[in-house]
Amino acid sequence: MKALVHTAPMRLEYVERATPAIAPADVLLRIAAVAICGSDVHGYTGSTGRRIPPIVMGHEAAGVVETVGAEVTGWRAGDRVTFDSTVYCNECAECRLGHINLCLNRQIFGVSAPAFRRDGAMADFLAVPNWLLHRIPAGVSFEEASLVEPAAVAMHAARITPIEPGAVVVVVGAGAIGLLALQAARIRGAGTVVVMDVRDERLALARQLGADVAINSGSGDQAEALRAATGKATAPVVFEAVGIGKTVQLATDLTAPGGNITLIGNVQPTIEQNLQLIISKELTIRGSAASAGEYSICIAMIADGRLKTAPLISRTMPLADGQAAFDALHAAEAGLIKIVLRPDGAPE
Repeated sequence: MKALVHTAPMRLEYVERATPAIAPADVLLRIAAVAICGSDVHGYTGSTGRRIPPIVMGHEAAGVVETVGAEVTGWRAGDRVTFDSTVYCNECAECRLGHINLCLNRQIFGVSAPAFRRDGAMADFLAVPNWLLHRIPAGVSFEEASLVEPAAVAMHAARITPIEPGAVVVVVGAGAIGLLALQAARIRGAGTVVVMDVRDERLALARQLGADVAINSGSGDQAEALRAATGKATAPVVFEAVGIGKTVQLATDLTAPGGNITLIGNVQPTIEQNLQLIISKELTIRGSAASAGEYSICIAMIADGRLKTAPLISRTMPLADGQAAFDALHAAEAGLIKIVLRPDGAPE
């Protein structure tokens, strides 16, 4: 099979590799579409320690069942599926509690770290444990289904965050996760959703996807802009979808006393924050890790139109052109949110 292999910082090679062998509980998927995650782009630079070469990246994907292992029931060749990016064991204490995103033995497709290495979906084929699979409805394209993973991440963040009906919710960051988080917050009952970002084209897309207010946070007084839009300079719920110190501090500044900040972004491993402000406002800060049961919810909502992933897809490119796709995303070319790669001969 062909695979796009990350071989060194800022370098990808489209090469021939052996088709993965499958364990008795696995299925072999023929990949139809694989989206490039922001974490893949950061890992591609060699700066995160989470994409140690050589590794086949890709954890946002969809495809067709090619073959099934001897112990697999309920799945057969030809089934259209997507899959959870977290390889959870189904056996540890956290899994038994339903906290599959916190599995004590978890691995992530397309990630190589000191603790583990697991090739991902930027290839013709991928072996996947059968319990990670989710069916794709007939009306949902493979490209749309490749974004179920980030949609589930955003929906998980919204589900673990207290959102009172009609509340004002601020989303800091209008990348893919932020744009999905604004939709998830609305689905969870938010009354007014405010999105902040430094790029006007992303704010325009946020408005298209349902944001009531879009504020360019690159200049000016963000709190006063929020006050002008909503009547108050702070909000009871803020989602941070960037993951750098500056934007986490902005989220802290904009959260009302007694309010909730949910951190989804994860770019900088360590950040510096105003501890006195956090304590004096008695803020609740929570991290949101991956997803835990939101895949089926998101698939159903994509199918019925309540959750939109297609507008986030800026380009579809051949897997063989993966180097150019990563370079474009790394350069932050105007208008780019998501690039979806399709292997040669991928199912339609």
